[in-house]
Amino acid sequence: MTRPKYRIRVLNAISPSGLQRFPDDRYEVGDAIERPDAILVRSRDLHRSTIDAHVRAIARAGAGTNNIPVEEMSRRGVPVFNAPGANANAVKELVLGALLLAARNIVPALRYVSQLDGGAADLEAMVEDGKRQFAGGELAGRTLGIVGLGAIGSLVADTAIKLGMNVVGFDPEITVEAAWRLPSSVRKANSLEDLLRQADFVTLHVPLLDVTRNLVDARRLAVIKPGASLLNFARHAIVDEDAVVDALRQTRLKYYLCDFPSKVLLGQPNVIALPHLGASTEEAEENCAVMAVDQLRAFFEHGTISNAVNFPSVEMMRESPYRVAIANANVPNMLGQISTAMARAGLNIHNMVNKSRGEMAYTLVDVDSPVPDALLEMLASIEGVLSVRTIPAPDDA
Repeated sequence: MTRPKYRIRVLNAISPSGLQRFPDDRYEVGDAIERPDAILVRSRDLHRSTIDAHVRAIARAGAGTNNIPVEEMSRRGVPVFNAPGANANAVKELVLGALLLAARNIVPALRYVSQLDGGAADLEAMVEDGKRQFAGGELAGRTLGIVGLGAIGSLVADTAIKLGMNVVGFDPEITVEAAWRLPSSVRKANSLEDLLRQADFVTLHVPLLDVTRNLVDARRLAVIKPGASLLNFARHAIVDEDAVVDALRQTRLKYYLCDFPSKVLLGQPNVIALPHLGASTEEAEENCAVMAVDQLRAFFEHGTISNAVNFPSVEMMRESPYRVAIANANVPNMLGQISTAMARAGLNIHNMVNKSRGEMAYTLVDVDSPVPDALLEMLASIEGVLSVRTIPAPDDA
């Protein structure tokens, strides 16, 4: 059995530290690849592109996947991988910087100094007189509310506690793994409104989903602690920007600090908008690229799946050179039909694993002899099967 050479189309600039992990003898990688087996992407909007029918997987070198048509890929049996946590430290450090900007009124202070006349005889007096209007407060003893306690939120919580802040968190979808990672001194809010009423600073770290779109709106800003600062380094649409501007004008909010400049926000006083710098560090870009590449390699070379936003995580020790991977709808009797088809083809099953996630399921099967094309066609014809492929053993030449 000859090893296939997989074709990876790269969109956007991907860190060389990640791309060099593709072995030259197994992968063809580039931005002009035709009929790719996989797409590796950062920010390119794939909703506006036609994704080749040959594509078996998409990997994003980052956390969010709102630039990828995930539902369409699920219907085609194509896993969409992301890199959760790979940029968490970079975002955490930027959030820390934003907290300091808000607490110490640094941005308006910088603007004031930039307008001073360096040649004025009374420059020193102007500095001393002007600084009074920018007096701020210290972070220690203040309350930070964190909405979303995943990889980034837990790092922000840990850093804030070390700075002497009180931390209250809200995350109804928190995983067991995230809960273990969270510092024990983080207090749990009973609701988002409960958190907003308590916090001097509120930072958002949730993905953009239907349920989180405009999560912070006029109704919720009406209950926020007067004079609080709101930080959004997650996704712009989590916040209703018009409602934020109104809250700033009413001085209910002191500052809105975010990573997403927009027509609504630009020029507004007390809005500090950065040009999407959250993951823009050399280290974060490298971490994201390495994770995305390793996930694609594991998928193509072993059939295993981890960190797919639309597929279950599946691992299985190899017991045979002959492995079949099947993506299918999560419907009754699918395993029975797969097993029956293999038995009729005269194949003995060494090992099988099947896991599901919502409407999607994924099956790996190790058999004791080569898989004929006729069986692959038979499996593909089963109602609910979305994709079928064989995976050569790693040591095949």
